[in-house]
Amino acid sequence: MHTSHPRLAGELTFMILLVLASLFLLWTAYHISSFDSLAAPGSFPTVCALAMAVTGIINLVTTARARLQLDNGESVGQQFARKVTPLQLVLFTVLIVLYMLGMEVVGFLVASYLFLVASMFLLGSRRVVLNLLVSLLVLAAIFVVFRTAFSVVLPAGSLVGPYLPELLK
Repeated sequence: MHTSHPRLAGELTFMILLVLASLFLLWTAYHISSFDSLAAPGSFPTVCALAMAVTGIINLVTTARARLQLDNGESVGQQFARKVTPLQLVLFTVLIVLYMLGMEVVGFLVASYLFLVASMFLLGSRRVVLNLLVSLLVLAAIFVVFRTAFSVVLPAGSLVGPYLPELLK
């Protein structure tokens, strides 16, 4: 049984971008081996991208037919800002970008610790000492698992790396 839903602000734009991305993936997958045979290296990626493009187009048509519903006399921009980009989501996205950029400079350990502490605070935990302790314990567990079990060399960072003991590199 199919039930239709009203279209949300930004949903049509998202569907258009999704279809464009799937068509780009289809084009790149086709160019892997030009689909010379069913056993060619590009066959599976091409079929997957084709399925993604077809279902994306179906969803795009369904979304385009749906009626846009705005709450309480809001404009499309106001509803988009309230429902799709709330402040907490925007701040968390900025925090993730800072984490990625910071990892090159201060390394995995420092960047991850700061990220964990800041994300707990951003998500509502105001217990500072507990946040600091939990972040430390989680990071220690992650470090031990990745260094011992998986033998992964974690980035030391250009600023902090030269000063770290060999055990933490």
